Amino acid sequence: MLISGFPSDGVITVNRVILKDGFDVDDLQERVALLCENVKTFHSETGFIGGFVCLNAGFISNEGSTVGQAVESPLKDREALIVTFWRSFAEHEASHRSETFQPLFKDVLALCENGNEETGYHLLWQGAAYSAEDAAKARAAKSQFAA
Repeated sequence: MLISGFPSDGVITVNRVILKDGFDVDDLQERVALLCENVKTFHSETGFIGGFVCLNAGFISNEGSTVGQAVESPLKDREALIVTFWRSFAEHEASHRSETFQPLFKDVLALCENGNEETGYHLLWQGAAYSAEDAAKARAAKSQFAA
């Protein structure tokens, strides 16, 4: 399990941040760190399970994309995803109404060119890579039982 303790009926929320001109990754990291620390401190016992923040690195997979053969994303170092894992959507919503959360959230929103839309998801699959031994066993089983 990649997110330890994440229940099968839990929810995942994703915020997409596109930085306004005049702001950079350092601004984003500072404000998001304060926000995430607040969530961990005040909501770890009220539904928050974990999360991560990732930054658009700029590369586009030509092997995994079906929309042309782009070389680099124009949103490199300007787009970030804030992904959080919750026991329930109700608990997520309650966290956003807290007095300690709102000022920090507004500070992050001030960086956003795109405003904010936080989308909720249900987990369909998660998994870690096999060990070398288990991968070899999986390949052998596929070879033996594939029709």
